Amino acid sequence: MKFVKSATWLFVIILGFGISCQPKEKAVGLLSSNAMVVSAHPLASEVGKDILQQGGNAIDAAIAVHMALAVVYPQAGNIGGGGFMVIREDNGAYHSLDYREKAPLAAGRDMYLDENGDALPEKSQNGHLASGVPGTVDGMVKAHEKLGSMEWSRLINPAIKLAEEGFELTENEAAYFTRASENLKKYSSVDPVHFTGKEWKAGNLFVQAQLATTLKLIRDQGRAGFYSGSVADFIVAEMERGGGIISLEDLEKYESTWRKPLVGDYKEATIITMGPPSSGGLILLQMLGILEDYPISNQKDAYADYLHLKTEMERRIFADRAAYMGDADFFPVPVAELLDKDYLSQRFTNFDSESATPSDLIMEGNILSMSEETTHFSIVDEQGNAVSCTTTLNGGMGSKVLVDGAGFILNNEMDDFSIKPGFPNMFGVLGGEANKIEPEKRMLSSMTPTILEKNGELFMVVGTPGGSTIPTSVFQAIVNVIEFDMNMQEAVNEKRFHSQWKPDVISYEKGFEGKEILELLQTKGHELSERGGIGRVDAILVREDGKLEGAADPRGMDAASGF
Repeated sequence: MKFVKSATWLFVIILGFGISCQPKEKAVGLLSSNAMVVSAHPLASEVGKDILQQGGNAIDAAIAVHMALAVVYPQAGNIGGGGFMVIREDNGAYHSLDYREKAPLAAGRDMYLDENGDALPEKSQNGHLASGVPGTVDGMVKAHEKLGSMEWSRLINPAIKLAEEGFELTENEAAYFTRASENLKKYSSVDPVHFTGKEWKAGNLFVQAQLATTLKLIRDQGRAGFYSGSVADFIVAEMERGGGIISLEDLEKYESTWRKPLVGDYKEATIITMGPPSSGGLILLQMLGILEDYPISNQKDAYADYLHLKTEMERRIFADRAAYMGDADFFPVPVAELLDKDYLSQRFTNFDSESATPSDLIMEGNILSMSEETTHFSIVDEQGNAVSCTTTLNGGMGSKVLVDGAGFILNNEMDDFSIKPGFPNMFGVLGGEANKIEPEKRMLSSMTPTILEKNGELFMVVGTPGGSTIPTSVFQAIVNVIEFDMNMQEAVNEKRFHSQWKPDVISYEKGFEGKEILELLQTKGHELSERGGIGRVDAILVREDGKLEGAADPRGMDAASGF
């Protein structure tokens, strides 16, 4: 068995690899002795595992998985978007790579406002003007130059094969592609007929010849195969036909950057996560910093108290996000102050354990000195190197613009800026001056790729897509393992809750069976809203016996693959 899709419960027996069964009543992810890949698509997870078996390290596998997802998971996997990667080497060294998209040189703070100063979210969310300068290819080249071990071409070839020869669609993929075709036809300047030319059915072969050619140029020329030459010309021609503003100069100037990861502690665990321009790591560390002062339980009579506490934390911290978080290259994000224990205590002085605090009464804290279609994958190799990587086009199929001649979809990340102070983006998140649009600035994100250590050893690799729900979903997965003694698959399967500063609502997943818990939350003054799945957490846990547990989220077609 090469890959295992997550389900309500899961057993895996792989003879010859020392994998043991778990009790039937417990949900258990794929177990392996040596290495593990968990991603949003089984074919991408297989690609990563194959690279590891050929002697590649976790960074090599991450590059190969990233490129494979651009082929088999085009709604979020990408070469037309960007993301963040957190790396822990087996020697304990930490790295974080920021390959987030940038605003084009011609961008301006009022570019999505009409003559009356009213916001025009359609322009920031759909079509050519919605796209930032893509960062994925430059990011993967940087990762390979610093920490890769295999030849670059060997990492790109599996994606080329998938694009050139095609892959069979599942029923869910066929339905998604059929739904997406109308928007791709509407917003692309040239009808991408390989996407839109038929009503897709399960078993159909999906071939992407233009994308295969683009990937070959990236394989043969590295960064230059995307940011110059024919691919860059195709991007600019697409912009000119559709009224976009990305130029050849934008592409030439784009650079991803290595940043110092955010590192914090929660009880015995060390948390290594992404800093600005991602807000996710800050939100996660703020929440854990508050939580460690409160006793919590997932027993029925106490779980409502935990969810109430979590909601009140989220409201205050998302207010901080709106005021203080942005691209640190353009705005002095007060990271140390936001994580200071005294500050976090001050933020919670008006917390009432029995009553919800209306968001209108919550503002950002007093600092005295001065991002739902994403995808995530987690990888651990035989040496113990670990990669947590979250990448995105922002919305499903990004801007809905496919670059004619190059075969890939562009992002709609410009909507992650504050297009107008106080106006919500597509995820309902408010922003302010810290995240205003400026040329070459990176837009604020919620992505939260995270790695945990315990007693100095690798403990967990975790992350998820989900827009503003990303940091709260990662938080819940970590708490489920550390506080509620769940294994990784149980922690991933558990129904999730999310709240933010505004609106004053707790969203909870359909199928949550705790009616009494919901009623207790209502008595505390919370408004509840049932919704579909929240996030798709893909995670790896190093168990006490040393084996790796790969937990793929059952909310999607996510899969774990290991050996």
